[in-house]
Amino acid sequence: MIRDITLGQYFPGNSALHNADPRTKILMAILFIAATFTASGTLSFIILFLSALVLFIVSRISLITVLKGLKPILFILIFTTFFQILFSRSGELLFEWWIIKIYDSGLISAAKMIVRIIVLVVSTSVLLSYTTSPIVLTDGIEGLLKPLAKIKVPVHDFALIMSLALRFIPTLLEETEKIIAAQKSRGANFSSGSLMKRARALISIFIPLLASAIRHALDLSEAMICRGYRGGDGRTKLRQMKIRFSDIVWLLASALMFAAVIILNKYGLSDLFGLFGA
Repeated sequence: MIRDITLGQYFPGNSALHNADPRTKILMAILFIAATFTASGTLSFIILFLSALVLFIVSRISLITVLKGLKPILFILIFTTFFQILFSRSGELLFEWWIIKIYDSGLISAAKMIVRIIVLVVSTSVLLSYTTSPIVLTDGIEGLLKPLAKIKVPVHDFALIMSLALRFIPTLLEETEKIIAAQKSRGANFSSGSLMKRARALISIFIPLLASAIRHALDLSEAMICRGYRGGDGRTKLRQMKIRFSDIVWLLASALMFAAVIILNKYGLSDLFGLFGA
């Protein structure tokens, strides 16, 4: 069900990640994204996966919640695995039947791609969504981009737009589910027929969803105007962000993870032992 998708939702808690400074978590997410796209060796993927596992354990987010967050990318995972296994033509041949040939390099590439996608989704979700409320995330983005305000960049507006986009993902998913149920009650069929027929049936979802999104945007803008919102000029904050020692530890640990990924891309485990042994 669409309501089971946890993308963009915030889950209140009292874990170490919940209490971390939002600026620290944003920088950690950037390091995890960079490490995810940089990793190439087997050991670097192991380090990457273990690091994401540590984030999941420390956040105290339930496994069911994380699995629901992976639900939207399930098709991408299956398609990527299928593509990597069947179309890789290097390494040792493990299985052959008719025109289907499976090589060990295909299995390794598929496993790396799965880990890459899972780590990317889990790490960014745990850091930026599950453990950080939209308001706090807005403050964190604005704090990091504050130097750009000196060159007239609308930092506060940019941060507000990003946080609102994350905030309204669950709302739009809920609206989508209601629209689908309403259209099915009127006889719409989204699961049978030709591809073109099903594509035309989806129009009955997209148009009401677009109208609903515009209505939400107008209601939100009117509510902000009625409350005297005038941007970031002269605004004060109830909670002042402060970098603590634990935030520095988190940031250093993420930087070490990124450095380890880069090093292990070049050196294998045996090479490292030989390097330190020398």
